[in-house]
Amino acid sequence: MSKEEVKLHGFWRSPYSRRVELALKIKGVEYEYIEEDLINKSPELLKYNPIHKKVLVFIHNENVIIESQVILEYIDETWKQNPIMSQDPYERAMARFWANFVDQKCLPSLRKALWGPETEQEKATEEAKENLKILEKELQGNNTFGGERIGFVDIVANVIAYWVSVYEEAVEKKILTEEFPALCNWRNEYVNNSIIKETLPPREKSIAHARAKYGTSKASS
Repeated sequence: MSKEEVKLHGFWRSPYSRRVELALKIKGVEYEYIEEDLINKSPELLKYNPIHKKVLVFIHNENVIIESQVILEYIDETWKQNPIMSQDPYERAMARFWANFVDQKCLPSLRKALWGPETEQEKATEEAKENLKILEKELQGNNTFGGERIGFVDIVANVIAYWVSVYEEAVEKKILTEEFPALCNWRNEYVNNSIIKETLPPREKSIAHARAKYGTSKASS
């Protein structure tokens, strides 16, 4: 059998790229990573993703897939070892629900709270904390959303686990505090996991970039 072609066009600070990399590492799938320049995008990226013209793009043999959650499900169904989703239809449906909650509710409110217009930040902060309270309750004292091991929802929530603290430091504002003990514990377990560490960008580099783009006076100090 010929070797499979598995490629990922991504960007170093993209949490969506890192989601896919983490799933591939959990599965033990070898892949080629192509770092994209978002100012000067490669012809391959524009060819494979003509609709959005952005990262990320996942290629498996002749199959080209975009959108991180779709890619995660494809990976889980293609490589059966070390599953990231349950085989139970109800549990799979609930995982999709919570992953969509993270992407569609939590992340927009967190973005507005951390670097949105000042006139909207107070309201956005309240909304973000309400969403975090819902996630806090969903953890139910577990170390992961997947129960005993890292699963689909944990991977999708990587933005909350890593990038939120980066942006908090850049803009000098705290949202995910000890007010959310289960989420804080989950975050600590997540970023200290040996496999996950391999997929996280350098923290200081990430903070410097966030300060330059969104941050306080520290960006120019």
